[in-house]
Amino acid sequence: MNPVKIGLLGLGTVGCGTVAVLGRNADEIARRAGRGIRVVTAAARDLSRPRACDLEDVRLTTNPVEVVDDPEVEVVVELMGGTEPARELVLRAIAAGKHVVTANKALVALHGNEIFARAHERGVMVAFEAAVAGGIPIIKALREGLAGNRIDWVAGIINGTGNFILTEMRDHGRDFADVLAEAQSLGYAEADPTFDVEGIDAAHKLCILAAIAFGIPLQFDRIHIEGISRITREDVAFASELGYRIKHLGIARRAEAGFELRVHPTLIPERRLIANVDGVMNAVLVHGDAVGPTLYYGAGAGAEATASAVVADLVDVVRALTADPENRVPHLAFQPGALSDQPILPMTEVRTSFYLRLRACDRPGVLADITRILGQHSISIEAILQREPDPERGEATIIMLTHEVREGDMQAAIAQLEALQHLTSPVTRIRMEALGR
Repeated sequence: MNPVKIGLLGLGTVGCGTVAVLGRNADEIARRAGRGIRVVTAAARDLSRPRACDLEDVRLTTNPVEVVDDPEVEVVVELMGGTEPARELVLRAIAAGKHVVTANKALVALHGNEIFARAHERGVMVAFEAAVAGGIPIIKALREGLAGNRIDWVAGIINGTGNFILTEMRDHGRDFADVLAEAQSLGYAEADPTFDVEGIDAAHKLCILAAIAFGIPLQFDRIHIEGISRITREDVAFASELGYRIKHLGIARRAEAGFELRVHPTLIPERRLIANVDGVMNAVLVHGDAVGPTLYYGAGAGAEATASAVVADLVDVVRALTADPENRVPHLAFQPGALSDQPILPMTEVRTSFYLRLRACDRPGVLADITRILGQHSISIEAILQREPDPERGEATIIMLTHEVREGDMQAAIAQLEALQHLTSPVTRIRMEALGR
């Protein structure tokens, strides 16, 4: 049987990794897919740039439309990144009746509802395993392996740059800015690191995970997003002293009144496996009602790790080429007409525990004022730690861990605390998650 012919949009790190994996493992892939898979054409901005993959038998062009419109191409693999012209090209491929594989999390998170609707109408597949957590097959696990479960929550370390920074801050007592500069020099962070350190990249991925876990439309604009740029080595050290580690988590949780979607720094008990995922590695913890907690760990980026997921999607597409479109696994796990219309909860309605760090004048009655205000907002204290006062500045550092509380009540309490004359700086607050239920 003739091999399935592929057109690549993008020949960067992942594009070349995909070519390399397809070439090196050609026989194994054909045994799994039932047919060979061969890249016949590819588009790149700069064809003169040296690349670490064999492109001898691949027709190259600088015009991606030529790849999409090539009558020989049966599957278009979009590895360009960004939302335009990627969206236009993907929709063009779908309109032409071609299947699509993409590693583009922003494209799926922001335009996936439109893309999947068009693909459903046209009877083609759009596969996107590589869009979340690199080489970890988390989408397949959620969509197929855990299909018998009602997913309660998902929590993930889904950005390697942020995880590397927090790991270095903890292990070596370094400042955020110092570690970020090193991450940039190592190629883990871009010159403009905003997407990584401010949580946007993780939110794109969480948007996709939540849609598949709960059967809801993709709703990126409803995600609460906070980054790690304000985390200090002092907070990292206090967290360790109290038996916690700070991780930048994406959390999607099913609640009585709707769903929580949030990305923010989080204290996790150090005994949890996910708390011990360090460096640039990714991990996703999924809790299903039947199976309980399951953890998925691996490389979240890199040429061949991500290419592994791209090629796995290609194998799935090839296996299903002759299948009735109505009997394929739905793009977002649930049948298109059966998606939930339950709302995404505003952050003020989310319930979680908190770490609070306060700097206050070292004088009698200050702690009583602080606990009184917390009590007025029904905030119960689980633990309290007071450092030795600074005699020169006449101030003390107070650390508090609270029991679970409604976010809106905590916001109101913090506003009242910061109005106290005794406090010498704004209150630092970091959410806490036990991840044990």
